[in-house]
Amino acid sequence: MFVARSIAADHKDLIHDVSYDFHGRRMATCSSDQSVKVWDKSDSGEWHCTASWKVVVLLIKSVFWSVFDGRNLVRGVLHPRRLQTHSGSVWRVTWAHPEFGQVLASCSFDRTAAVWEEIVGESNDKQRGLSHWIKRTTLVDSRTSVTDVKFAPKHMGLVLATCSADGVVRIYEAPDVMNLSQWSLQHEISCKLSCSCISWNPSSSRAHPPMISVGSDDNNVTYSGKVQIYEYNENTRKYAKAETLMTVTDPVHDIAFAPNLGRSFHVLAIATKDVRIFKLVPLRRDSTTSSGPTKFEVQLLAQFDSHNSQVWRVSWNITSTLLASSGDDGCVRLWKANYMDNWKCTGILRGDGSPVNGSSVQGLALNTPGSSGAPTPQNSVAGAASAGSSPVPENGMLSFADWTKRPPSAQPPISA
Repeated sequence: MFVARSIAADHKDLIHDVSYDFHGRRMATCSSDQSVKVWDKSDSGEWHCTASWKVVVLLIKSVFWSVFDGRNLVRGVLHPRRLQTHSGSVWRVTWAHPEFGQVLASCSFDRTAAVWEEIVGESNDKQRGLSHWIKRTTLVDSRTSVTDVKFAPKHMGLVLATCSADGVVRIYEAPDVMNLSQWSLQHEISCKLSCSCISWNPSSSRAHPPMISVGSDDNNVTYSGKVQIYEYNENTRKYAKAETLMTVTDPVHDIAFAPNLGRSFHVLAIATKDVRIFKLVPLRRDSTTSSGPTKFEVQLLAQFDSHNSQVWRVSWNITSTLLASSGDDGCVRLWKANYMDNWKCTGILRGDGSPVNGSSVQGLALNTPGSSGAPTPQNSVAGAASAGSSPVPENGMLSFADWTKRPPSAQPPISA
């Protein structure tokens, strides 16, 4: 069933992204008000803001020496100043794996990406339910808006990728995970098109080299293939283009690799004017092409235009059995494949978490906002997609839905 909740996020402008941490007990939001907020889920199931990046610091504006003896500093004028996360809209926020600590990254219209780390604060802060975050570094290599930022899978180390409107994907690495102020630029990938989103392939199999997909929202109709896939080559120690999805010709707003779970192929979801799910099957290499990137057989598994408008976000659950999409129709749609690998819509939710009348939701019920359930991996699916999919009103209200399981005896079957 779905448990609808609303949070007065207190952002002063549009909320662009919402991101859950690995365990689903924390989430981060970012907005055009240039701020990032961190939220923690209490034992009662309520969400509380425990950190906001805009903090007041003291700026020493002027000082004067004593005119009598020239040795005493007699006055210092202190002016309060608000230290901001970014100097432009914050587009995306993402969590690192908890193995590396409580680390966040954000990117902005101000052409920068920033890395933030939570540090152990004073006991008074803990008693007030607050946490303390500091900026560890600012990545300033881009000359245009940085449109997306993603941490790589943990088996690659502490690696961060950014993409920008100038068509460049940059991959950074922290050589020392204990010193997050030092990041080195390892790779620059020129995509030739304006980049809007990126997604790492989460597979940790040795048979699958590191892989990243890039989506473009370029409106130039002369360029086809708005999704490009790059693979790391051990011989050249560079990323090379492995595939271009030529059938994707419309602007791409979001892209997401499904968790692999031991499959020999990859599944990629794309948010464009509709929802598309692709299957990428690696082709067997021969001896003459063993040094080049992997080639794939690309299959279109499903295509849905049910949103009847632009689709802004796609998000997989942890088992890759459920895909959530959100679009300009103000709804979140849940997609699931049956045993014959036919994808169908299993639920439609409005922005406030309530089901749409007449939708194909079966066996799903809406609980009261006061209800709570144990956190599950599915929480990040409907929640991230509904809250972070498209801008919200200026009052900064955040809505999302938790997916929790009812006892088998109380849950009617869901038709295929």
